[in-house]
Amino acid sequence: MEYLPYLWLALIVLAIVVEGVTAQLVSIWFAVGGLVTLIVSLFQVPFSVQLTLYVIFTAVALVVSRPLVKRLHVKRVDTNAGRCIGQIGVVTADINNTLAKGQVQVLGNVWSARSADGSIIPAGNNVKIREIQGVKLIVERAVG
Repeated sequence: MEYLPYLWLALIVLAIVVEGVTAQLVSIWFAVGGLVTLIVSLFQVPFSVQLTLYVIFTAVALVVSRPLVKRLHVKRVDTNAGRCIGQIGVVTADINNTLAKGQVQVLGNVWSARSADGSIIPAGNNVKIREIQGVKLIVERAVG
């Protein structure tokens, strides 16, 4: 069965091509299993052993790398609201966390706002948007 190394090589190439055209990890584990099996096939090991090793190494690659990939891949839902973070806005209504009041205009929109440190920020002051919690901007006084 001299053709088996070519079969495994074709499988590796196919898995890499599929991986290259997708946005997420979907087939890299098959390439890893195929690589190990390609090496083993060069020693004229029976096909049943090669197939078993392919399944084992593909599964091991998946089990070992999947948790790491999930930890590293943070799914971020980006909205237009995310553009506000880091921007400078103008307080249009006094920000007072105790009274749960305050508004900031940023990028042409008026948002409810709270101060990050709990301080009162009078209308007319510039603030920097630190984060968004729900529908409220969390802001701090702009420096400068």
